[in-house]
Amino acid sequence: MITTFEFPVGYHDLHKTKIMDFQLNRWYSLGYCRLEDMQEAGSNIKKLSDWKSEMVRLAEKALAEGRLMNGTFHYRAAEFFTPGSDPDKLALYDRFIDLFYNQLFLDEPLERHQVPYQDTFLPALRIPAQSEQQRGTLVIHGGFDSFIEEFYSMASYFAVRGYEVIMFEGPGQGGARRKYDLPLDYRWERPAKAVLDYFDRDQVAWLGISMGGWMCFRAAAFEPRIRQVIASSIAYDYMEIPPKAVADFARWMLKHPTLTNKLNDIQMKIQPQETWGVENLMYISKTGTPYEASMAILQFNKETLKSDLVTQDVLILTGEEDHFIPMKLHDLQINALTNAHSVTARVFTRDEHGQNHCQVGNIGLALETMSGWLEEVQQVPVENPAR
Repeated sequence: MITTFEFPVGYHDLHKTKIMDFQLNRWYSLGYCRLEDMQEAGSNIKKLSDWKSEMVRLAEKALAEGRLMNGTFHYRAAEFFTPGSDPDKLALYDRFIDLFYNQLFLDEPLERHQVPYQDTFLPALRIPAQSEQQRGTLVIHGGFDSFIEEFYSMASYFAVRGYEVIMFEGPGQGGARRKYDLPLDYRWERPAKAVLDYFDRDQVAWLGISMGGWMCFRAAAFEPRIRQVIASSIAYDYMEIPPKAVADFARWMLKHPTLTNKLNDIQMKIQPQETWGVENLMYISKTGTPYEASMAILQFNKETLKSDLVTQDVLILTGEEDHFIPMKLHDLQINALTNAHSVTARVFTRDEHGQNHCQVGNIGLALETMSGWLEEVQQVPVENPAR
């Protein structure tokens, strides 16, 4: 039997720094960690440099008390804010992976795979449908620096409802970066093709989470084997996120690489969280300077997205108060999907506790929305377009 999860409702004030507050809420909201542990961590972490040691302490405490689930994901949390230059980053990753597969979910009906890609591999995980009613295949991936393992609770939800679930990490993510040295690449149709070829699947549903909401549309634009697309958060164009004046200044700055690097150095010294953000982007993109890292992320734009080539049924989930992605991108993305078979947009509000990025605060409601939509559109004949 597969482990099923409870998804608590509510977003909590756990830290004054928004990005740390979100991460503390995330592990709790996904069903992996106790609220009291996240509250304790939030109280003890005064600055970003405190994060790793506090999370490792909580991990060791949980394991000593026999709380394997909590301990495993505390190690994942510890790794998250550990910079790529820190030798502990890989050690924490290895510890998390060992606990996840060799202890926590050792007896689960899951399969680990290595998907051939270029001259190396992509990590993948397959969970057979856990219901007599078979609903087909759902492919799940995250975005930016995500791990497939952190979405296991979501995969379990779909598996018990009759979906075969395939999860994979593409270039820049999880083990694809840490073990196979693959840098971030906007051409997401390439790993998509490799995964579908390897598992020999056709007519699949596809779920991209966070930055994966950009990647899933890029994959769908070039991969007709994807029939339904769910974007849990969208990005559309990273230069559209800031106000126009800020974006214009950023474009000017990017014409002056030396100045860009110098100003980034100053900002990183003033704001420690900015240090992590820039260093993390440099790590997953395998670039040597902030300028090069910025150019890598700016490849994720509306022109390279190819929204007009998306012909599938689409569901977009957006948090009304997403601190990463402003609401204006929600409408821009919808309007760009000019040839989609159908487009369904769902905006989650504070009253629903789903107003945050990827509905952290009410993951259960987001999953109910996804599964209900899949059941509906998979019964609609393709020759009946509706928008």
